[in-house]
Amino acid sequence: MSAGRLLLLIAMLCGQLVAAAPPNFVIILADDLGWGDLHANNPEHSKIATPNMDRIAAEGMRFTDGHSSSGCCSPSRYTLLTGRYHWRTTLQSGIVGVWGKPLIAPDRLTIASLAKQHGYATACIGKWHLGREWPITDDQRAHFTGFGGKSGGGGKVETGITDAHRATWKTVFSQRIPGGPTERGFDEYFGTDVPNWPPYCFIENDRTVGIPSELLPADKLVKNQASLQGPALPDWQLEKILPALGDRAVGFIEKQSRSRKPFLLYLPLTAPHTPLAVEGDWRGKSKLSSDYADFVIETDAIVGRVMDAVRASGTGDDTFVLFTSDNGCAAYIGVKELEAQGHFPSGPLRDYKTSVYEGGHREPFIVRWPRLVKPGAVCKQLVLQADLIATMAEIFGDKLPDSAGEDSFSMMPLLKGEDRPIRSHSVNTACGGTPSLREGAWKLVLAADKVTNTPVQLYNLADDLGESVNVAAANDERVKSMQATFEKIIRNGRSTPGKPQKNDMKVVRYPKEAAGKGREK
Repeated sequence: MSAGRLLLLIAMLCGQLVAAAPPNFVIILADDLGWGDLHANNPEHSKIATPNMDRIAAEGMRFTDGHSSSGCCSPSRYTLLTGRYHWRTTLQSGIVGVWGKPLIAPDRLTIASLAKQHGYATACIGKWHLGREWPITDDQRAHFTGFGGKSGGGGKVETGITDAHRATWKTVFSQRIPGGPTERGFDEYFGTDVPNWPPYCFIENDRTVGIPSELLPADKLVKNQASLQGPALPDWQLEKILPALGDRAVGFIEKQSRSRKPFLLYLPLTAPHTPLAVEGDWRGKSKLSSDYADFVIETDAIVGRVMDAVRASGTGDDTFVLFTSDNGCAAYIGVKELEAQGHFPSGPLRDYKTSVYEGGHREPFIVRWPRLVKPGAVCKQLVLQADLIATMAEIFGDKLPDSAGEDSFSMMPLLKGEDRPIRSHSVNTACGGTPSLREGAWKLVLAADKVTNTPVQLYNLADDLGESVNVAAANDERVKSMQATFEKIIRNGRSTPGKPQKNDMKVVRYPKEAAGKGREK
C-alpha cells in the first residue's frame, strides 16, 4: 500500500473514531414553563416571544407529546435524573419539604453518575429541590421553622430574630451539607436549593456561600416573590439569582471546551417559577402587564446565552441539548389575565401546574443534536423525561443494570427519524398523587368524575386533546384492561423489560376509595 493511501486510511479511521465519540450533554430544565408558553408549540395563542427556545426547536427535534412524570417539581426532577417513576419512592404526593431529606438514594444511578462512568465532567447549576442531609439537630430545628410569612397568605410575619437564632444558623451553615448533587453524581454544584425558600443564599458544592444571618424581609414575601421566611444573607437580591445561574453555566461550558474533556451540564433553572423577580431591564418587555410574562422573556434570554456558549464552544454539533420544563404553568401567576390578552400558557391543554390533566405535565420538549437530529423535525410520539437515561446509555453503548432506569426507554430511534412508538404506556400524576395511565391515545385518570358519575375517567386524546369528554362509561373493557396494566407496572417495580424490582414502599392505589387491603408493593 502506498504511503498516500495509508495516510488516507488512517485519516478515515480517525474520522470514524471522532464521529463515534459520545456527545456532550446540556440538559436545560425550565421551572413552571407551560407547554403553550413556548411560541414554537403554540404560535396562534402565544403572545410571549421565546426566540431562543424557538431556535433550539428550529435546530433540533420538537416533541409535541413529551411529559414530566408529575404536575409538580421534586417528583419530576427525580424521574428525569433517575429514569424511575417518583411514586416508587416515599414521595407519592407533594414535593420535598423545606429542610427535607434526600429523595435520591445514595446508590441510585443518575444521568450524572452514568456520565461519570464514561469520564465526563458533570455539573448541576440551578435549583436542586431533591433534599439534603441538612446538619440541623432536633434541638436546633425550632430556629429554622415557624416564621410564617407565606406569600399572599395571612400567616404571621416575623420582623426580628434573636441572637440565639443567629448563633444556631452560624453553627449549621458553617458545616458542609451532605446528600446533595455532589453526592449524586455531580462533580460540582452551584445554585439556590429552592429560590423561594430558605436558606436565601447560594450553595456551592456542599456549602453555603456566606452565612445567612438575617430573616428575609417581609416585603420580599408579596406579589409572587419568596414564599417562606427564613435565614437569609443580608441584602439578598432575588433578581440576581437567574443571571448568576446563566453566568455559571456559560463559564462551565467555556471551561470544559478549553479542557476538551466531555461534559454533562444539568441546568435546572429557577424560572419562570416564583420568585417572579424580574431584572430591571426585562420589566415590561412582554407588554402584557405581567411579571410572569416578563420573566419568561428573561428566561428565554438566559437560555440564549447558554446556547450561544454551546455554539461557540467548537463542540456545538457534538452536544446533545434537551430543553424541557418540570411541570406546567402555575395558575396563580395570573393565568386568566394572560388568557384574556390572548396568551394561553397551556395552549389547548386542560389545566395547569399540579394537575393530572395534560396542562400539568405535557411539557416543552426539544432535543438538539446536529450530528444526528434533523433540524426542524417534529415528533408526535409519546416520550417522557424518564427516557433520558436510557437514551444516554444507548449512546454510550451501555446496558443499564436492572436496578437503574426502570421506567426509561431510549429515544434514539426517534432521534434517528423513525416514526414508531418507543413506549406503549406512561404514568403521569397530579401533584397530589392521582395517577393517569397513557396507552397510545387513550388516557385513564384514576379519579372519579362527578359529572358522569364514573369512578374513573377515560379520554381519547386523538380526538379530545383538551380532555373534555369522559368516555369511561362506554369503554368498560378498556378501562379494566388499563387498570390491569397499571397494576402490573406497580407490582413489577418497573415498566421496562427486565428483572422485577422492589418499590421503596407500598404504592398507594387509586381511586383511593377502591384501594384494597394488603396489597403488595
